[in-house]
Amino acid sequence: MSTEFLKVAHAAREAAAELAPLPRAPKDRALRAVADALVTHAAEIVEANAKDVEQARAQGTSEAMVDRLRLDVDRVAAIAEAVRQVADLPDPVGEVVRGSTLPNGLELRQLRVPMGVIGIIYEGRPNVTVDAAALCLKSGNAVLLRGSSSAYSSNTALVRVMQEALAGTEVPAGAVQLVPGLTRDSVKELMRARGLVDVLIPRGGASLINSVVEESTVPVIETGVGNCHVYVDAEADLDLAVEILVNAKAQRPSVCNAAETFLVHARVAEEFVPKALDALAAAGVTVHGDERIARHPGVVPATEDDFSAEYLSLDIAAAVVGSLEEAVAHIRRYGSGHTDAIVTRSQQAARRFVSLVDSAAVAVNASTRFTDGGEFGFGAEIGISTQKLHARGPMGLPELTSTKWVYTGEGHLRTSEGTVIAGSGR
Repeated sequence: MSTEFLKVAHAAREAAAELAPLPRAPKDRALRAVADALVTHAAEIVEANAKDVEQARAQGTSEAMVDRLRLDVDRVAAIAEAVRQVADLPDPVGEVVRGSTLPNGLELRQLRVPMGVIGIIYEGRPNVTVDAAALCLKSGNAVLLRGSSSAYSSNTALVRVMQEALAGTEVPAGAVQLVPGLTRDSVKELMRARGLVDVLIPRGGASLINSVVEESTVPVIETGVGNCHVYVDAEADLDLAVEILVNAKAQRPSVCNAAETFLVHARVAEEFVPKALDALAAAGVTVHGDERIARHPGVVPATEDDFSAEYLSLDIAAAVVGSLEEAVAHIRRYGSGHTDAIVTRSQQAARRFVSLVDSAAVAVNASTRFTDGGEFGFGAEIGISTQKLHARGPMGLPELTSTKWVYTGEGHLRTSEGTVIAGSGR
């Protein structure tokens, strides 16, 4: 590993040890200091961001992506406000997950504790730099940030401002570190820093996430890829189903909880499909349909790849199925385990769908767009986990912690005869 990477990794490791035992109050003060500093230094941050924007345009980056990259004073103020909102959230560290008194008298507690050093690998928007840092600090973790090279100037300025703000608080400034370097080598160093980094969280597209999962020697929490489905059951209220489908697809198509496929029961397909196609067309959505749906005008015949696609655009795949079980089989074959929805008036069908669909979130008569930490009432989130170990679904502050067991006795000794209390004769 390079000297530059080892320097920031060791600094984060040392800071994590100092940060872990801090109670809530100093962490909240530090976060509010960070928020104030972002506002105070907004002009500097915007100036640094302008270099990234200029470079992106010179490289032919689409204006949509440039807009995701761009910062102005108002956007910096919004980022600062998000940090204040994190400060207002409950601190998960020290929470008793469960506890009991054992028959032998030992008092047993399972407590939430910080993970230590969290590495974040992410693409695009520089606001993630601050959001991720704030969530990690609040949960008692140090953070190593590796954003995209397209936002390097912005991220460098943001981290510098945060570190300077932390220097005047009880939270060590080294708890927030930017991984140096613009090449893939620096990403590989972070992925292979086992022993220095406790967990990696990738945020971005499928290629980034797959690369991190496959190549990292550091444990990874897989997040984000969403091939979400809306299944319209034979017992659905069809007008309601149209509204849910259009919202799930078109309200914000570029996010991981947007619907990418709709499935409709054959019994209601003849009535539902024309209504759905008209409503989706009015929202600007192109439908990629199986042979039964592709008979309708304006529908593009679907390929196998269409049903696996995370479009993140105004496109949606569609198919007719013969049963709820066939819909579930389709979701299991093509889905990503993110969010899948059923629209039905049948409680039996809803229960059956919920029990059979193995996804991080299952929606009944609601849009897939609600799978979100803020919408769930968790406050901010670091991402949406689609795996099954440690965390699943929207990851708020508790999901950025681990646990430790603490047991307290009165001189308890374990012997072959059972438990005795030292010095008591028992």
